[in-house]
Amino acid sequence: MPSYPIHTLATAPEQARPVLEHLNRTFGTIPNIAGAMANSPVLIEAFAGLFRQVHAGTFSEAEIQAVLLTNAVANACDWAVAFHSMLALDEGIAPADVEAIRRRDLPADGRLAALSALARRLIETRGHIGDADLAAFAAAGFRPDQALEILAVTAASTITNYAGTIVRPPLEDFLQPHAWRP
Repeated sequence: MPSYPIHTLATAPEQARPVLEHLNRTFGTIPNIAGAMANSPVLIEAFAGLFRQVHAGTFSEAEIQAVLLTNAVANACDWAVAFHSMLALDEGIAPADVEAIRRRDLPADGRLAALSALARRLIETRGHIGDADLAAFAAAGFRPDQALEILAVTAASTITNYAGTIVRPPLEDFLQPHAWRP
């Protein structure tokens, strides 16, 4: 099995450094998964570009984190589950709702439940969701365009989740309290 070094700003390919610099400014560190993804400048750039669009969209940061956590659990990416558990809590999602998502249940918060349910269905059905799925999403107060926007969030998280299963980055110390196993 190939080994993927966890790059720093000093060791990363030149084309990957701007993304790593941005992540370092944002989080105060370069997440291990990003350091490993930097082995492919194409991958790290695609990841960064899509996440820029996601965070400029119509969902709140808490809503985005609910979808990202749901997707990480559905894709069984232990690194991403830990990371998005931490960020979901930081964004004010109730600890019980974070734990529900980690258990593959729906959160008690109705809007987060609708987001989580649709995201999970997208992954489980490989995009073949039904009218009932969209109706439940709309009943929670979401617009039809937001069902499409979840595709962008899901695409962004799929990049990270799949990369995590390939490169298997070690979990940073600050993520240890949120460690998860499928």
